[in-house]
Amino acid sequence: MATVVGDVAWALRVARKSRWCQNRKKEKTQNMYENDPSAKSKGGLSMGIPGELAGLHAAWLKYGRLPWKDLFRPSISLARDGFLVVPYLADAIRTKKEDVLADPGLRAVLAPGGRLLQANDTCYNPALANALEVISTEGPQAFYNGSIGERFIEDVGNAGGVATMEDLKEYRVKVTKAMVADAMGYTMLGMPPPSSGTAGMALVLNILGSYKSSDGVEGLLGLHRLVEALKHMFAARMNLGDPDFVDVEEYVSDMLSSSFARTLQQKIDDDTTFEPSYYLARWSQLRDHGTSHLCVVDADRNAVSLTTTVNWYFGARVMSPSTGIVLNNEMDDFSTPTEASPDRLPPAPANFIEPKKRPLSSMTPIIVLKDDQLAGVVGASGGLNIIPAVVQVFLNHFILGMEPLKAVQHPRVFHKLIPNEVLYENFTAIDGEHIEFANEAKLFLEQRGHVLRSLSSGAVSQLVVHNLHERVPSKQWKTVRKAKNGDGVFHGRLIAVSDPRKDGSPAAL
Repeated sequence: MATVVGDVAWALRVARKSRWCQNRKKEKTQNMYENDPSAKSKGGLSMGIPGELAGLHAAWLKYGRLPWKDLFRPSISLARDGFLVVPYLADAIRTKKEDVLADPGLRAVLAPGGRLLQANDTCYNPALANALEVISTEGPQAFYNGSIGERFIEDVGNAGGVATMEDLKEYRVKVTKAMVADAMGYTMLGMPPPSSGTAGMALVLNILGSYKSSDGVEGLLGLHRLVEALKHMFAARMNLGDPDFVDVEEYVSDMLSSSFARTLQQKIDDDTTFEPSYYLARWSQLRDHGTSHLCVVDADRNAVSLTTTVNWYFGARVMSPSTGIVLNNEMDDFSTPTEASPDRLPPAPANFIEPKKRPLSSMTPIIVLKDDQLAGVVGASGGLNIIPAVVQVFLNHFILGMEPLKAVQHPRVFHKLIPNEVLYENFTAIDGEHIEFANEAKLFLEQRGHVLRSLSSGAVSQLVVHNLHERVPSKQWKTVRKAKNGDGVFHGRLIAVSDPRKDGSPAAL
Protein backbone atom coordinates (compact mmCIF):
# COMPACT_ATOMS: atom_id res chain seq x y z
CA MET A 1 0.00 0.00 0.00
CA ALA A 2 2.81 2.42 0.87
CA THR A 3 4.45 1.80 -2.47
CA VAL A 4 1.23 2.49 -4.30
CA VAL A 5 0.72 5.70 -2.39
CA GLY A 6 4.29 6.71 -3.14
CA ASP A 7 3.77 6.05 -6.84
CA VAL A 8 0.58 8.09 -6.86
CA ALA A 9 2.30 10.96 -5.09
CA TRP A 10 5.14 10.86 -7.59
CA ALA A 11 2.67 10.89 -10.47
CA LEU A 12 0.92 13.91 -8.98
CA ARG A 13 4.25 15.72 -8.62
CA VAL A 14 5.07 14.97 -12.26
CA ALA A 15 1.63 16.18 -13.35
CA ARG A 16 2.04 19.41 -11.41
CA LYS A 17 5.48 19.94 -12.91
CA SER A 18 4.12 19.21 -16.39
CA ARG A 19 1.31 21.73 -15.96
CA TRP A 20 3.80 24.28 -14.63
CA CYS A 21 6.04 23.77 -17.65
CA GLN A 22 3.09 23.99 -20.02
CA ASN A 23 1.87 27.18 -18.36
CA ARG A 24 5.35 28.67 -18.54
CA LYS A 25 5.60 27.73 -22.23
CA LYS A 26 2.13 29.17 -22.86
CA GLU A 27 3.05 32.43 -21.09
CA LYS A 28 6.31 32.64 -23.03
CA THR A 29 4.48 32.05 -26.32
CA GLN A 30 1.85 34.70 -25.60
CA ASN A 31 4.55 37.27 -24.82
CA MET A 32 6.88 36.34 -27.68
CA TYR A 33 6.42 39.75 -29.31
CA GLU A 34 6.74 41.82 -26.14
CA ASN A 35 10.17 43.20 -27.02
CA ASP A 36 9.39 43.75 -30.71
CA PRO A 37 5.67 44.12 -31.49
CA SER A 38 6.40 44.62 -35.19
CA ALA A 39 7.71 41.03 -35.42
CA LYS A 40 4.12 39.83 -35.04
CA SER A 41 3.24 41.15 -38.50
CA LYS A 42 6.52 41.30 -40.40
CA GLY A 43 9.45 38.94 -40.81
CA GLY A 44 10.03 35.24 -40.22
CA LEU A 45 8.66 35.27 -36.67
CA SER A 46 5.22 36.32 -37.93
CA MET A 47 4.73 33.10 -39.93
CA GLY A 48 2.28 30.40 -38.91
CA ILE A 49 2.90 26.86 -40.17
CA PRO A 50 1.56 26.76 -43.77
CA GLY A 51 -1.40 24.39 -44.09
CA GLU A 52 -2.92 25.12 -47.50
CA LEU A 53 -0.95 22.47 -49.41
CA ALA A 54 -1.90 19.78 -46.90
CA GLY A 55 -5.53 20.90 -46.94
CA LEU A 56 -5.80 20.84 -50.72
CA HIS A 57 -4.18 17.41 -50.82
CA ALA A 58 -6.69 16.09 -48.26
CA ALA A 59 -9.56 17.43 -50.37
CA TRP A 60 -8.05 15.86 -53.51
CA LEU A 61 -7.69 12.47 -51.81
CA LYS A 62 -11.41 12.47 -51.05
CA TYR A 63 -12.91 14.18 -54.09
CA GLY A 64 -10.23 14.53 -56.76
CA ARG A 65 -10.70 13.14 -60.26
CA LEU A 66 -7.59 14.34 -62.07
CA PRO A 67 -4.08 13.03 -61.30
CA TRP A 68 -2.33 15.05 -58.57
CA LYS A 69 0.50 15.99 -60.92
CA ASP A 70 -1.87 17.42 -63.53
CA LEU A 71 -3.23 19.94 -61.04
CA PHE A 72 0.15 21.67 -60.84
CA ARG A 73 0.77 22.18 -64.55
CA PRO A 74 -0.95 25.60 -64.89
CA SER A 75 0.80 27.00 -61.79
CA ILE A 76 4.19 25.64 -62.84
CA SER A 77 3.74 27.19 -66.25
CA LEU A 78 2.78 30.57 -64.80
CA ALA A 79 5.77 30.57 -62.44
CA ARG A 80 8.32 29.38 -65.03
CA ASP A 81 7.06 31.00 -68.24
CA GLY A 82 5.78 34.12 -66.54
CA PHE A 83 2.44 35.86 -66.13
CA LEU A 84 1.24 39.34 -66.94
CA VAL A 85 1.27 41.82 -64.05
CA VAL A 86 -2.26 43.20 -63.81
CA PRO A 87 -2.91 46.75 -62.50
CA TYR A 88 -4.07 45.52 -59.08
CA LEU A 89 -0.82 43.58 -58.50
CA ALA A 90 1.23 46.49 -59.79
CA ASP A 91 -0.50 48.75 -57.28
CA ALA A 92 0.21 46.29 -54.45
CA ILE A 93 3.90 46.14 -55.42
CA ARG A 94 4.05 49.93 -55.51
CA THR A 95 2.28 50.19 -52.14
CA LYS A 96 4.81 47.82 -50.52
CA LYS A 97 7.83 49.21 -52.40
CA GLU A 98 10.11 49.45 -49.37
CA ASP A 99 9.31 45.92 -48.21
CA VAL A 100 9.75 44.47 -51.70
CA LEU A 101 13.14 46.09 -52.17
CA ALA A 102 14.30 45.15 -48.65
CA ASP A 103 13.73 41.40 -49.01
CA PRO A 104 16.08 39.46 -51.34
CA GLY A 105 13.42 36.94 -52.33
CA LEU A 106 10.69 39.48 -53.12
CA ARG A 107 13.16 41.79 -54.83
CA ALA A 108 14.36 39.06 -57.20
CA VAL A 109 10.81 38.27 -58.33
CA LEU A 110 8.95 41.58 -58.05
CA ALA A 111 11.78 44.04 -58.67
CA PRO A 112 14.41 42.30 -60.83
CA GLY A 113 17.44 44.52 -61.25
CA GLY A 114 16.01 46.86 -58.62
CA ARG A 115 13.12 48.01 -60.84
CA LEU A 116 9.60 47.43 -59.54
CA LEU A 117 7.41 45.50 -61.94
CA GLN A 118 4.76 47.64 -63.60
CA ALA A 119 1.39 46.79 -65.12
CA ASN A 120 1.79 44.67 -68.28
CA ASP A 121 5.29 43.54 -67.28
CA THR A 122 5.92 39.80 -67.04
CA CYS A 123 6.62 38.26 -63.63
CA TYR A 124 8.74 35.11 -63.29
CA ASN A 125 9.30 32.88 -60.25
CA PRO A 126 11.56 29.99 -61.36
CA ALA A 127 12.29 28.85 -57.80
CA LEU A 128 8.58 28.35 -57.17
CA ALA A 129 8.21 26.48 -60.47
CA ASN A 130 10.98 24.09 -59.40
CA ALA A 131 9.43 23.58 -55.95
CA LEU A 132 5.99 22.90 -57.40
CA GLU A 133 7.49 20.45 -59.86
CA VAL A 134 8.94 18.40 -57.02
CA ILE A 135 5.71 18.56 -54.99
CA SER A 136 3.68 17.51 -58.02
CA THR A 137 5.81 14.37 -58.31
CA GLU A 138 6.56 13.51 -54.68
CA GLY A 139 3.36 14.79 -53.09
CA PRO A 140 2.98 17.18 -50.15
CA GLN A 141 5.54 15.22 -48.12
CA ALA A 142 8.19 16.97 -50.23
CA PHE A 143 7.24 20.10 -48.30
CA TYR A 144 6.22 18.70 -44.91
CA ASN A 145 8.97 16.08 -44.65
CA GLY A 146 11.35 16.50 -47.55
CA SER A 147 13.85 18.59 -49.48
CA ILE A 148 11.51 21.50 -50.28
CA GLY A 149 10.55 21.86 -46.63
CA GLU A 150 14.17 21.71 -45.49
CA ARG A 151 15.18 24.54 -47.81
CA PHE A 152 12.08 26.52 -46.86
CA ILE A 153 12.75 26.17 -43.11
CA GLU A 154 16.36 27.26 -43.61
CA ASP A 155 15.16 30.42 -45.34
CA VAL A 156 12.60 31.04 -42.59
CA GLY A 157 15.39 30.82 -40.00
CA ASN A 158 17.51 33.27 -41.98
CA ALA A 159 14.55 35.67 -41.89
CA GLY A 160 14.34 35.48 -38.09
CA GLY A 161 11.74 32.72 -37.78
CA VAL A 162 11.73 29.85 -35.33
CA ALA A 163 9.75 27.23 -37.30
CA THR A 164 11.40 23.82 -37.58
CA MET A 165 11.09 20.70 -39.71
CA GLU A 166 9.42 19.09 -36.70
CA ASP A 167 6.70 21.74 -36.91
CA LEU A 168 6.09 20.89 -40.58
CA LYS A 169 6.08 17.15 -39.89
CA GLU A 170 3.57 17.55 -37.06
CA TYR A 171 1.11 19.69 -39.03
CA ARG A 172 -2.27 17.99 -39.33
CA VAL A 173 -5.27 18.92 -41.44
CA LYS A 174 -8.42 19.31 -39.40
CA VAL A 175 -11.58 18.31 -41.28
CA THR A 176 -14.87 19.32 -39.66
CA LYS A 177 -18.47 19.29 -40.76
CA ALA A 178 -19.65 22.51 -42.31
CA MET A 179 -21.53 24.84 -40.00
CA VAL A 180 -25.22 24.99 -40.95
CA ALA A 181 -27.10 28.23 -40.42
CA ASP A 182 -30.69 29.03 -41.33
CA ALA A 183 -31.73 32.62 -41.92
CA MET A 184 -34.28 34.53 -43.97
CA GLY A 185 -35.57 31.42 -45.71
CA TYR A 186 -32.15 30.14 -46.81
CA THR A 187 -29.68 27.61 -45.45
CA MET A 188 -26.01 28.53 -45.43
CA LEU A 189 -23.10 26.10 -45.23
CA GLY A 190 -19.84 27.63 -44.07
CA MET A 191 -16.79 27.46 -41.83
CA PRO A 192 -17.09 26.83 -38.08
CA PRO A 193 -14.71 28.51 -35.59
CA PRO A 194 -11.96 29.56 -35.56
CA SER A 195 -13.62 31.28 -38.52
CA SER A 196 -16.21 33.75 -37.27
CA GLY A 197 -17.79 34.28 -40.68
CA THR A 198 -20.69 31.83 -40.76
CA ALA A 199 -21.84 32.49 -37.21
CA GLY A 200 -21.41 36.24 -37.70
CA MET A 201 -23.34 36.29 -40.96
CA ALA A 202 -26.13 34.16 -39.45
CA LEU A 203 -26.50 36.52 -36.50
CA VAL A 204 -26.76 39.63 -38.69
CA LEU A 205 -29.27 38.00 -41.05
CA ASN A 206 -31.38 36.64 -38.20
CA ILE A 207 -31.46 40.06 -36.55
CA LEU A 208 -32.68 41.59 -39.80
CA GLY A 209 -35.00 38.65 -40.40
CA SER A 210 -36.70 39.41 -37.09
CA TYR A 211 -38.43 42.29 -38.84
CA LYS A 212 -40.53 39.56 -40.54
CA SER A 213 -40.51 41.24 -43.97
CA SER A 214 -38.00 42.24 -46.61
CA ASP A 215 -39.34 45.75 -46.01
CA GLY A 216 -37.34 45.69 -42.79
CA VAL A 217 -34.05 45.74 -44.67
CA GLU A 218 -35.05 47.96 -47.58
CA GLY A 219 -34.19 51.61 -48.07
CA LEU A 220 -32.37 53.97 -45.76
CA LEU A 221 -33.96 52.64 -42.57
CA GLY A 222 -32.86 49.15 -43.59
CA LEU A 223 -29.32 50.50 -43.95
CA HIS A 224 -29.37 51.89 -40.40
CA ARG A 225 -30.67 48.56 -39.10
CA LEU A 226 -27.90 46.73 -40.96
CA VAL A 227 -25.24 48.90 -39.33
CA GLU A 228 -26.75 48.28 -35.90
CA ALA A 229 -26.90 44.53 -36.54
CA LEU A 230 -23.23 44.57 -37.54
CA LYS A 231 -22.32 46.30 -34.29
CA HIS A 232 -24.15 43.67 -32.26
CA MET A 233 -22.46 40.92 -34.27
CA PHE A 234 -18.95 42.25 -33.75
CA ALA A 235 -19.56 42.46 -30.01
CA ALA A 236 -20.58 38.78 -29.94
CA ARG A 237 -17.75 37.73 -32.26
CA MET A 238 -15.08 38.83 -29.78
CA ASN A 239 -15.70 35.72 -27.66
CA LEU A 240 -14.77 33.26 -30.42
CA GLY A 241 -11.51 31.36 -30.89
CA ASP A 242 -10.13 27.94 -31.77
CA PRO A 243 -12.61 25.41 -30.29
CA ASP A 244 -9.75 22.96 -29.63
CA PHE A 245 -8.44 25.43 -27.05
CA VAL A 246 -11.42 27.47 -25.81
CA ASP A 247 -15.07 26.60 -25.20
CA VAL A 248 -17.06 28.58 -27.75
CA GLU A 249 -20.13 26.34 -27.92
CA GLU A 250 -22.41 28.69 -25.96
CA TYR A 251 -21.37 31.76 -27.97
CA VAL A 252 -21.80 29.97 -31.30
CA SER A 253 -25.18 28.63 -30.21
CA ASP A 254 -26.30 32.17 -29.41
CA MET A 255 -25.04 33.55 -32.72
CA LEU A 256 -26.99 30.89 -34.63
CA SER A 257 -30.13 31.31 -32.53
CA SER A 258 -33.12 33.17 -33.98
CA SER A 259 -34.44 33.87 -30.46
CA PHE A 260 -31.13 35.43 -29.42
CA ALA A 261 -31.23 37.51 -32.61
CA ARG A 262 -34.72 38.74 -31.71
CA THR A 263 -33.52 40.00 -28.34
CA LEU A 264 -30.80 41.99 -30.10
CA GLN A 265 -33.23 43.27 -32.73
CA GLN A 266 -35.39 44.68 -29.92
CA LYS A 267 -32.39 46.70 -28.77
CA ILE A 268 -32.16 48.47 -32.13
CA ASP A 269 -33.63 51.97 -32.09
CA ASP A 270 -34.67 53.20 -35.53
CA ASP A 271 -33.93 56.78 -34.55
CA THR A 272 -30.46 56.57 -33.03
CA THR A 273 -27.24 54.64 -32.54
CA PHE A 274 -25.22 54.07 -29.37
CA GLU A 275 -21.72 53.93 -27.92
CA PRO A 276 -19.86 50.58 -28.11
CA SER A 277 -20.58 49.73 -24.47
CA TYR A 278 -24.30 49.49 -25.31
CA TYR A 279 -23.53 46.42 -27.43
CA LEU A 280 -21.66 44.73 -24.52
CA ALA A 281 -18.22 44.98 -26.09
CA ARG A 282 -15.64 43.27 -23.84
CA TRP A 283 -12.55 42.86 -25.98
CA SER A 284 -10.83 44.71 -28.80
CA GLN A 285 -11.05 43.34 -32.33
CA LEU A 286 -7.89 41.85 -33.74
CA ARG A 287 -6.40 43.58 -36.77
CA ASP A 288 -7.66 41.04 -39.25
CA HIS A 289 -6.46 41.42 -42.84
CA GLY A 290 -7.01 40.42 -46.41
CA THR A 291 -7.40 37.23 -48.37
CA SER A 292 -8.36 35.85 -51.76
CA HIS A 293 -11.63 34.12 -52.51
CA LEU A 294 -13.02 32.01 -55.32
CA CYS A 295 -16.37 30.36 -56.01
CA VAL A 296 -16.75 27.26 -58.20
CA VAL A 297 -19.82 25.34 -59.42
CA ASP A 298 -19.46 22.36 -61.78
CA ALA A 299 -21.78 20.62 -64.24
CA ASP A 300 -23.11 18.33 -61.49
CA ARG A 301 -23.85 21.42 -59.36
CA ASN A 302 -21.16 20.51 -56.86
CA ALA A 303 -20.02 23.75 -55.27
CA VAL A 304 -16.82 25.07 -53.70
CA SER A 305 -16.45 28.27 -51.71
CA LEU A 306 -12.76 28.72 -50.95
CA THR A 307 -11.00 31.48 -49.04
CA THR A 308 -7.20 31.44 -48.91
CA THR A 309 -4.69 33.87 -47.45
CA VAL A 310 -1.12 34.80 -46.61
CA ASN A 311 -2.77 37.59 -44.58
CA TRP A 312 -1.26 40.96 -45.63
CA TYR A 313 0.02 42.00 -49.05
CA PHE A 314 2.94 39.59 -49.57
CA GLY A 315 2.32 38.09 -46.13
CA ALA A 316 5.33 38.57 -43.85
CA ARG A 317 6.98 40.54 -46.69
CA VAL A 318 9.47 37.70 -47.01
CA MET A 319 9.88 35.25 -49.88
CA SER A 320 11.91 32.09 -49.45
CA PRO A 321 14.65 32.55 -52.09
CA SER A 322 15.26 28.82 -52.56
CA THR A 323 11.59 27.82 -52.99
CA GLY A 324 9.87 31.00 -54.20
CA ILE A 325 7.22 30.61 -51.47
CA VAL A 326 5.87 33.76 -49.78
CA LEU A 327 5.79 33.48 -45.98
CA ASN A 328 2.42 34.26 -44.43
CA ASN A 329 2.09 36.51 -41.38
CA GLU A 330 -0.82 34.64 -39.83
CA MET A 331 0.56 35.14 -36.31
CA ASP A 332 -0.75 38.69 -36.53
CA ASP A 333 -4.28 37.29 -36.43
CA PHE A 334 -3.73 36.22 -32.82
CA SER A 335 -4.26 38.53 -29.88
CA THR A 336 -1.50 39.02 -27.31
CA PRO A 337 -1.58 40.34 -23.72
CA THR A 338 1.06 42.93 -24.61
CA GLU A 339 -1.36 44.68 -26.97
CA ALA A 340 -3.35 46.06 -24.03
CA SER A 341 -3.36 49.84 -23.62
CA PRO A 342 -5.28 52.33 -21.42
CA ASP A 343 -7.17 53.88 -24.35
CA ARG A 344 -8.69 50.70 -25.78
CA LEU A 345 -10.43 47.51 -24.73
CA PRO A 346 -8.17 44.63 -23.70
CA PRO A 347 -7.26 41.92 -26.26
CA ALA A 348 -9.47 38.83 -26.36
CA PRO A 349 -8.01 35.96 -24.25
CA ALA A 350 -9.87 33.37 -26.35
CA ASN A 351 -7.54 34.26 -29.22
CA PHE A 352 -4.22 34.35 -27.34
CA ILE A 353 -1.31 32.46 -28.93
CA GLU A 354 -0.77 28.80 -28.02
CA PRO A 355 1.25 26.09 -29.78
CA LYS A 356 -0.78 24.31 -32.52
CA LYS A 357 -3.66 26.77 -32.09
CA ARG A 358 -5.36 28.33 -35.10
CA PRO A 359 -6.12 32.09 -34.98
CA LEU A 360 -9.58 33.61 -35.19
CA SER A 361 -10.44 34.78 -38.70
CA SER A 362 -13.22 36.60 -40.56
CA MET A 363 -13.27 34.16 -43.49
CA THR A 364 -16.81 33.72 -44.78
CA PRO A 365 -16.90 31.19 -47.62
CA ILE A 366 -20.60 30.39 -47.98
CA ILE A 367 -22.66 27.91 -49.99
CA VAL A 368 -26.33 28.99 -50.09
CA LEU A 369 -29.16 26.45 -50.30
CA LYS A 370 -32.86 26.94 -50.96
CA ASP A 371 -35.14 23.96 -50.35
CA ASP A 372 -32.05 21.67 -50.37
CA GLN A 373 -30.97 22.90 -53.80
CA LEU A 374 -27.88 24.97 -54.54
CA ALA A 375 -28.87 28.63 -54.76
CA GLY A 376 -25.45 30.25 -54.86
CA VAL A 377 -21.87 30.49 -53.70
CA VAL A 378 -20.44 33.65 -52.18
CA GLY A 379 -17.40 34.87 -50.28
CA ALA A 380 -15.00 37.78 -50.02
CA SER A 381 -11.56 39.03 -49.09
CA GLY A 382 -10.90 42.05 -46.90
CA GLY A 383 -10.17 41.12 -43.27
CA LEU A 384 -12.76 42.37 -40.78
CA ASN A 385 -14.76 43.77 -43.71
CA ILE A 386 -15.40 40.28 -45.11
CA ILE A 387 -18.50 39.50 -43.06
CA PRO A 388 -20.26 42.84 -43.77
CA ALA A 389 -19.42 42.49 -47.49
CA VAL A 390 -20.79 38.95 -47.80
CA VAL A 391 -23.89 39.90 -45.82
CA GLN A 392 -24.59 42.85 -48.14
CA VAL A 393 -24.05 40.86 -51.33
CA PHE A 394 -26.39 38.16 -49.98
CA LEU A 395 -29.05 40.69 -49.01
CA ASN A 396 -28.73 42.58 -52.29
CA HIS A 397 -29.39 39.53 -54.45
CA PHE A 398 -31.28 36.91 -52.44
CA ILE A 399 -33.50 39.24 -50.38
CA LEU A 400 -33.73 42.54 -52.26
CA GLY A 401 -33.71 40.97 -55.71
CA MET A 402 -30.82 42.82 -57.34
CA GLU A 403 -29.26 41.23 -60.39
CA PRO A 404 -26.02 39.38 -59.47
CA LEU A 405 -23.66 41.97 -61.00
CA LYS A 406 -25.52 44.87 -59.39
CA ALA A 407 -25.55 43.02 -56.06
CA VAL A 408 -21.75 42.84 -56.09
CA GLN A 409 -21.14 46.32 -57.52
CA HIS A 410 -23.43 48.15 -55.11
CA PRO A 411 -21.60 50.50 -52.68
CA ARG A 412 -21.11 49.00 -49.22
CA VAL A 413 -20.84 50.15 -45.64
CA PHE A 414 -18.73 48.62 -42.86
CA HIS A 415 -18.54 48.83 -39.09
CA LYS A 416 -16.12 47.27 -36.60
CA LEU A 417 -17.87 48.55 -33.44
CA ILE A 418 -14.58 50.02 -32.27
CA PRO A 419 -13.80 52.66 -33.47
CA ASN A 420 -17.46 53.66 -33.46
CA GLU A 421 -17.71 54.86 -37.06
CA VAL A 422 -19.43 53.83 -40.26
CA LEU A 423 -17.02 53.33 -43.13
CA TYR A 424 -18.54 53.92 -46.55
CA GLU A 425 -17.06 53.27 -49.97
CA ASN A 426 -15.96 56.19 -52.11
CA PHE A 427 -13.30 55.28 -54.67
CA THR A 428 -12.60 54.46 -58.30
CA ALA A 429 -12.06 50.78 -59.03
CA ILE A 430 -9.20 49.41 -61.12
CA ASP A 431 -11.49 49.15 -64.15
CA GLY A 432 -12.34 52.85 -63.88
CA GLU A 433 -15.80 52.40 -62.34
CA HIS A 434 -16.51 54.91 -59.58
CA ILE A 435 -18.13 53.38 -56.50
CA GLU A 436 -19.63 55.95 -54.18
CA PHE A 437 -22.09 55.81 -51.31
CA ALA A 438 -25.12 58.04 -51.87
CA ASN A 439 -25.18 61.45 -50.15
CA GLU A 440 -28.80 60.86 -49.14
CA ALA A 441 -27.76 57.71 -47.27
CA LYS A 442 -24.87 59.50 -45.54
CA LEU A 443 -27.20 62.27 -44.35
CA PHE A 444 -29.75 59.74 -43.07
CA LEU A 445 -27.13 57.92 -41.00
CA GLU A 446 -25.64 61.14 -39.66
CA GLN A 447 -29.10 62.25 -38.48
CA ARG A 448 -29.19 59.09 -36.35
CA GLY A 449 -25.88 59.86 -34.71
CA HIS A 450 -23.53 57.75 -36.81
CA VAL A 451 -20.03 59.08 -37.40
CA LEU A 452 -19.05 58.49 -41.03
CA ARG A 453 -15.70 58.15 -42.75
CA SER A 454 -14.98 57.37 -46.40
CA LEU A 455 -13.06 54.26 -47.35
CA SER A 456 -10.92 53.86 -50.46
CA SER A 457 -11.06 50.05 -50.42
CA GLY A 458 -13.15 47.73 -48.28
CA ALA A 459 -13.65 44.14 -49.40
CA VAL A 460 -13.73 42.20 -52.65
CA SER A 461 -16.55 39.72 -53.19
CA GLN A 462 -17.19 36.88 -55.64
CA LEU A 463 -20.61 35.41 -56.41
CA VAL A 464 -22.05 32.52 -58.38
CA VAL A 465 -25.85 32.35 -58.61
CA HIS A 466 -27.71 29.16 -59.52
CA ASN A 467 -31.06 30.17 -61.01
CA LEU A 468 -33.65 27.83 -59.51
CA HIS A 469 -36.37 29.19 -61.80
CA GLU A 470 -34.63 28.62 -65.12
CA ARG A 471 -33.68 25.05 -65.95
CA VAL A 472 -30.85 24.54 -68.41
CA PRO A 473 -32.01 22.48 -71.43
CA SER A 474 -30.96 18.87 -70.83
CA LYS A 475 -28.90 18.71 -74.03
CA GLN A 476 -26.55 21.35 -72.57
CA TRP A 477 -25.56 19.27 -69.56
CA LYS A 478 -26.13 15.67 -70.59
CA THR A 479 -23.12 16.05 -72.84
CA VAL A 480 -21.02 16.75 -69.74
CA ARG A 481 -22.22 13.72 -67.83
CA LYS A 482 -24.86 11.10 -68.19
CA ALA A 483 -27.86 12.21 -66.22
CA LYS A 484 -28.71 10.16 -63.16
CA ASN A 485 -32.37 9.28 -63.11
CA GLY A 486 -34.01 10.70 -60.05
CA ASP A 487 -30.85 12.25 -58.58
CA GLY A 488 -32.98 15.17 -57.40
CA VAL A 489 -30.45 17.79 -58.50
CA PHE A 490 -31.89 20.81 -60.29
CA HIS A 491 -29.74 22.06 -63.16
CA GLY A 492 -30.42 25.76 -63.47
CA ARG A 493 -28.58 28.48 -65.32
CA LEU A 494 -25.38 29.69 -63.65
CA ILE A 495 -24.36 33.35 -63.43
CA ALA A 496 -20.86 34.17 -62.18
CA VAL A 497 -19.78 37.65 -61.06
CA SER A 498 -16.32 38.86 -60.08
CA ASP A 499 -15.94 42.09 -58.14
CA PRO A 500 -14.76 45.11 -60.17
CA ARG A 501 -13.04 46.39 -57.04
CA LYS A 502 -10.15 44.02 -57.81
CA ASP A 503 -10.60 43.93 -61.58
CA GLY A 504 -11.39 40.23 -61.52
CA SER A 505 -13.36 38.34 -64.13
CA PRO A 506 -15.44 35.17 -64.10
CA ALA A 507 -14.47 32.16 -66.21
CA ALA A 508 -16.26 29.12 -67.57
CA LEU A 509 -15.27 25.86 -69.25
